[in-house]
Amino acid sequence: MSETKTVRITIDGRSIDAPVGQTVLEAARQHNIDIPSLCYHPGVEAFGACRLCVVEIRKHNWTPDWKQLVTSCLFPVEEGLIVETRSPEVMENRKVVLDLQLARVPNSDVIRQLAAEYGIHDTSYEKREDADDCIMCGLCVRVCDAIGAHAISTLSRGPEKYVDVPNKDACIGCLACALTCPTNAIEYIEEGNMRTIWDKTFEVVLDPVNKKPIATPEQIAHFSKQSGLPEDYFTKSDATRKKETAASFARVMFD
Repeated sequence: MSETKTVRITIDGRSIDAPVGQTVLEAARQHNIDIPSLCYHPGVEAFGACRLCVVEIRKHNWTPDWKQLVTSCLFPVEEGLIVETRSPEVMENRKVVLDLQLARVPNSDVIRQLAAEYGIHDTSYEKREDADDCIMCGLCVRVCDAIGAHAISTLSRGPEKYVDVPNKDACIGCLACALTCPTNAIEYIEEGNMRTIWDKTFEVVLDPVNKKPIATPEQIAHFSKQSGLPEDYFTKSDATRKKETAASFARVMFD
Protein backbone atom coordinates (compact mmCIF):
# COMPACT_ATOMS: atom_id res chain seq x y z
CA MET A 1 0.00 0.00 0.00
CA SER A 2 1.52 3.31 -1.11
CA GLU A 3 1.91 6.15 1.38
CA THR A 4 -0.01 9.39 0.92
CA LYS A 5 2.29 12.06 -0.48
CA THR A 6 2.46 15.18 1.66
CA VAL A 7 3.87 18.68 1.36
CA ARG A 8 5.18 20.98 4.07
CA ILE A 9 3.40 24.33 4.35
CA THR A 10 3.41 27.12 6.91
CA ILE A 11 0.20 28.61 8.31
CA ASP A 12 0.47 31.57 10.68
CA GLY A 13 4.08 30.66 11.38
CA ARG A 14 3.23 27.03 12.13
CA SER A 15 4.81 24.34 9.97
CA ILE A 16 2.46 21.47 9.08
CA ASP A 17 2.32 18.53 6.68
CA ALA A 18 -0.70 18.36 4.37
CA PRO A 19 -1.69 15.65 1.86
CA VAL A 20 -1.29 16.55 -1.79
CA GLY A 21 -4.70 17.45 -3.20
CA GLN A 22 -5.94 19.06 0.00
CA THR A 23 -6.98 22.70 0.01
CA VAL A 24 -5.55 25.30 2.36
CA LEU A 25 -8.87 25.44 4.22
CA GLU A 26 -8.95 21.67 4.69
CA ALA A 27 -5.35 21.60 5.89
CA ALA A 28 -5.97 24.45 8.33
CA ARG A 29 -9.05 22.86 9.82
CA GLN A 30 -7.35 19.50 10.10
CA HIS A 31 -4.79 21.21 12.34
CA ASN A 32 -7.37 23.26 14.30
CA ILE A 33 -6.43 26.55 12.64
CA ASP A 34 -9.53 28.69 12.31
CA ILE A 35 -10.50 30.13 8.94
CA PRO A 36 -14.11 31.36 8.80
CA SER A 37 -16.35 30.18 6.00
CA LEU A 38 -20.07 30.22 5.27
CA CYS A 39 -20.46 28.31 2.01
CA TYR A 40 -18.04 25.42 2.63
CA HIS A 41 -19.22 21.89 3.45
CA PRO A 42 -16.99 18.79 3.31
CA GLY A 43 -19.74 16.77 1.64
CA VAL A 44 -19.84 18.83 -1.56
CA GLU A 45 -17.34 20.39 -3.93
CA ALA A 46 -16.08 23.80 -2.81
CA PHE A 47 -17.51 26.79 -4.63
CA GLY A 48 -15.91 29.89 -3.10
CA ALA A 49 -19.15 31.85 -3.05
CA CYS A 50 -19.00 33.63 0.29
CA ARG A 51 -15.38 34.87 -0.05
CA LEU A 52 -15.02 34.85 3.73
CA CYS A 53 -12.28 32.19 3.78
CA VAL A 54 -9.79 34.42 1.95
CA VAL A 55 -6.19 34.11 3.18
CA GLU A 56 -2.89 35.65 2.19
CA ILE A 57 -0.29 33.44 0.52
CA ARG A 58 3.36 33.67 -0.43
CA LYS A 59 5.49 31.07 -2.16
CA HIS A 60 9.06 30.14 -1.35
CA ASN A 61 10.34 31.34 -4.75
CA TRP A 62 8.58 34.73 -4.58
CA THR A 63 10.39 37.88 -3.55
CA PRO A 64 9.65 38.75 0.11
CA ASP A 65 7.25 41.60 -0.67
CA TRP A 66 5.07 39.57 -3.07
CA LYS A 67 1.80 38.20 -1.74
CA GLN A 68 -1.67 37.32 -2.94
CA LEU A 69 -5.17 36.93 -1.51
CA VAL A 70 -6.87 33.64 -2.43
CA THR A 71 -9.98 31.73 -1.36
CA SER A 72 -8.63 28.99 0.88
CA CYS A 73 -11.45 26.53 0.08
CA LEU A 74 -10.30 26.41 -3.56
CA PHE A 75 -6.55 26.92 -3.35
CA PRO A 76 -4.52 23.67 -3.18
CA VAL A 77 -1.58 23.18 -0.84
CA GLU A 78 1.90 23.01 -2.36
CA GLU A 79 5.43 22.59 -1.06
CA GLY A 80 6.76 25.67 0.69
CA LEU A 81 3.47 27.59 0.65
CA ILE A 82 3.28 30.30 3.33
CA VAL A 83 -0.20 31.23 4.54
CA GLU A 84 -1.38 34.06 6.75
CA THR A 85 -4.97 33.79 7.96
CA ARG A 86 -5.20 37.10 9.84
CA SER A 87 -2.97 39.59 8.05
CA PRO A 88 -4.21 43.21 7.85
CA GLU A 89 -5.27 42.69 4.22
CA VAL A 90 -7.15 39.49 5.08
CA MET A 91 -8.94 41.08 8.02
CA GLU A 92 -9.97 44.09 5.93
CA ASN A 93 -11.31 41.80 3.20
CA ARG A 94 -13.42 39.85 5.69
CA LYS A 95 -14.77 43.08 7.17
CA VAL A 96 -15.95 44.20 3.72
CA VAL A 97 -17.61 40.83 3.10
CA LEU A 98 -19.38 40.88 6.46
CA ASP A 99 -20.40 44.52 6.01
CA LEU A 100 -22.07 43.58 2.73
CA GLN A 101 -23.71 40.52 4.27
CA LEU A 102 -25.13 42.64 7.09
CA ALA A 103 -26.80 44.77 4.44
CA ARG A 104 -28.24 41.70 2.74
CA VAL A 105 -29.38 39.84 5.89
CA PRO A 106 -29.52 42.45 8.67
CA ASN A 107 -31.64 40.22 10.90
CA SER A 108 -29.49 37.10 10.72
CA ASP A 109 -28.15 36.20 14.17
CA VAL A 110 -25.35 34.18 12.59
CA ILE A 111 -24.09 37.05 10.44
CA ARG A 112 -24.55 39.64 13.17
CA GLN A 113 -22.52 37.58 15.62
CA LEU A 114 -19.77 36.87 13.10
CA ALA A 115 -19.61 40.52 12.04
CA ALA A 116 -19.36 41.61 15.67
CA GLU A 117 -16.27 39.42 16.06
CA TYR A 118 -14.66 41.67 13.44
CA GLY A 119 -15.86 44.87 15.09
CA ILE A 120 -18.80 45.47 12.74
CA HIS A 121 -22.07 46.11 14.56
CA ASP A 122 -24.01 47.78 11.77
CA THR A 123 -23.66 47.86 8.00
CA SER A 124 -22.36 50.91 6.17
CA TYR A 125 -24.50 49.97 3.16
CA GLU A 126 -28.23 50.28 2.56
CA LYS A 127 -30.09 47.43 4.22
CA ARG A 128 -32.24 45.17 2.09
CA GLU A 129 -35.93 45.73 2.74
CA ASP A 130 -38.04 42.76 3.90
CA ALA A 131 -34.83 40.75 4.14
CA ASP A 132 -34.80 37.03 4.87
CA ASP A 133 -31.69 35.25 6.20
CA CYS A 134 -30.47 33.81 2.88
CA ILE A 135 -26.95 34.94 1.94
CA MET A 136 -27.14 33.32 -1.53
CA CYS A 137 -24.15 31.08 -0.86
CA GLY A 138 -25.72 28.31 -2.98
CA LEU A 139 -24.85 25.57 -0.48
CA CYS A 140 -28.42 24.27 -0.35
CA VAL A 141 -28.51 23.96 -4.14
CA ARG A 142 -25.19 22.08 -4.24
CA VAL A 143 -26.19 19.73 -1.41
CA CYS A 144 -29.53 18.95 -3.07
CA ASP A 145 -27.73 18.26 -6.36
CA ALA A 146 -25.18 16.04 -4.61
CA ILE A 147 -28.01 13.95 -3.16
CA GLY A 148 -29.47 13.65 -6.61
CA ALA A 149 -32.82 15.31 -5.95
CA HIS A 150 -32.08 18.50 -7.94
CA ALA A 151 -35.09 20.20 -6.38
CA ILE A 152 -33.59 23.57 -5.41
CA SER A 153 -32.61 26.31 -7.83
CA THR A 154 -31.62 29.95 -7.87
CA LEU A 155 -34.15 32.07 -9.71
CA SER A 156 -34.07 35.58 -11.23
CA ARG A 157 -30.89 37.66 -11.49
CA GLY A 158 -28.93 40.42 -9.77
CA PRO A 159 -30.31 41.81 -6.52
CA GLU A 160 -33.62 40.04 -7.19
CA LYS A 161 -32.00 36.60 -7.20
CA TYR A 162 -33.46 34.10 -4.73
CA VAL A 163 -33.54 30.40 -3.89
CA ASP A 164 -36.68 28.29 -4.27
CA VAL A 165 -38.04 24.87 -5.23
CA PRO A 166 -39.68 25.44 -8.61
CA ASN A 167 -40.82 21.82 -8.85
CA LYS A 168 -42.23 20.77 -5.49
CA ASP A 169 -42.55 17.15 -6.67
CA ALA A 170 -38.75 16.91 -6.84
CA CYS A 171 -38.34 17.69 -3.12
CA ILE A 172 -38.01 14.53 -1.02
CA GLY A 173 -38.19 16.28 2.35
CA CYS A 174 -34.76 15.07 3.50
CA LEU A 175 -33.85 18.35 5.29
CA ALA A 176 -30.31 18.26 3.87
CA CYS A 177 -30.69 21.84 2.64
CA ALA A 178 -32.01 23.16 5.94
CA LEU A 179 -29.45 21.34 8.08
CA THR A 180 -26.48 22.59 6.01
CA CYS A 181 -27.69 26.19 5.57
CA PRO A 182 -25.10 28.34 7.39
CA THR A 183 -27.63 30.97 8.47
CA ASN A 184 -30.62 28.71 9.24
CA ALA A 185 -32.58 30.48 6.53
CA ILE A 186 -34.55 27.43 5.41
CA GLU A 187 -37.44 26.86 7.76
CA TYR A 188 -39.08 23.53 8.43
CA ILE A 189 -41.61 22.16 10.92
CA GLU A 190 -41.75 18.69 12.46
CA GLU A 191 -44.81 17.67 14.43
CA GLY A 192 -45.11 14.01 15.34
CA ASN A 193 -44.71 12.06 12.12
CA MET A 194 -45.34 15.04 9.83
CA ARG A 195 -42.73 17.35 8.32
CA THR A 196 -43.24 20.55 6.33
CA ILE A 197 -40.54 22.22 4.26
CA TRP A 198 -40.68 24.41 1.13
CA ASP A 199 -44.49 24.60 1.60
CA LYS A 200 -44.75 20.85 1.12
CA THR A 201 -45.88 18.43 3.84
CA PHE A 202 -44.47 14.93 4.18
CA GLU A 203 -45.28 11.93 6.33
CA VAL A 204 -42.21 10.74 8.23
CA VAL A 205 -41.41 7.09 8.89
CA LEU A 206 -40.65 6.49 12.58
CA ASP A 207 -38.06 4.08 13.92
CA PRO A 208 -39.89 0.89 15.00
CA VAL A 209 -38.01 0.78 18.32
CA ASN A 210 -37.39 4.33 19.60
CA LYS A 211 -40.17 5.97 17.54
CA LYS A 212 -37.88 8.79 16.44
CA PRO A 213 -38.26 10.30 12.93
CA ILE A 214 -36.17 8.49 10.31
CA ALA A 215 -37.04 9.69 6.81
CA THR A 216 -39.90 10.49 4.47
CA PRO A 217 -41.19 7.75 2.13
CA GLU A 218 -39.98 9.87 -0.79
CA GLN A 219 -36.53 10.09 0.77
CA ILE A 220 -36.43 6.33 1.43
CA ALA A 221 -37.45 5.52 -2.14
CA HIS A 222 -34.86 7.94 -3.52
CA PHE A 223 -31.97 6.64 -1.39
CA SER A 224 -32.95 3.05 -2.16
CA LYS A 225 -32.84 3.75 -5.88
CA GLN A 226 -29.54 5.65 -5.59
CA SER A 227 -27.80 3.03 -3.47
CA GLY A 228 -29.37 -0.20 -4.70
CA LEU A 229 -30.22 -1.14 -1.10
CA PRO A 230 -33.73 -2.31 -0.20
CA GLU A 231 -36.10 0.31 1.16
CA ASP A 232 -36.34 -1.60 4.46
CA TYR A 233 -32.71 -0.65 5.12
CA PHE A 234 -33.67 3.02 5.44
CA THR A 235 -36.67 2.53 7.76
CA LYS A 236 -34.54 2.00 10.89
CA SER A 237 -31.97 4.09 12.71
CA ASP A 238 -28.33 3.06 12.86
CA ALA A 239 -28.72 2.29 16.57
CA THR A 240 -31.67 -0.02 15.92
CA ARG A 241 -29.87 -1.83 13.09
CA LYS A 242 -26.82 -2.35 15.32
CA LYS A 243 -28.96 -3.77 18.10
CA GLU A 244 -30.68 -6.13 15.66
CA THR A 245 -27.31 -7.23 14.24
CA ALA A 246 -25.96 -7.86 17.73
CA ALA A 247 -29.05 -9.84 18.70
CA SER A 248 -28.85 -11.89 15.51
CA PHE A 249 -25.17 -12.60 16.11
CA ALA A 250 -25.90 -13.68 19.68
CA ARG A 251 -28.58 -16.11 18.52
CA VAL A 252 -26.19 -17.67 16.02
CA MET A 253 -23.46 -18.01 18.62
CA PHE A 254 -25.44 -19.21 21.62
CA ASP A 255 -28.67 -20.84 20.42
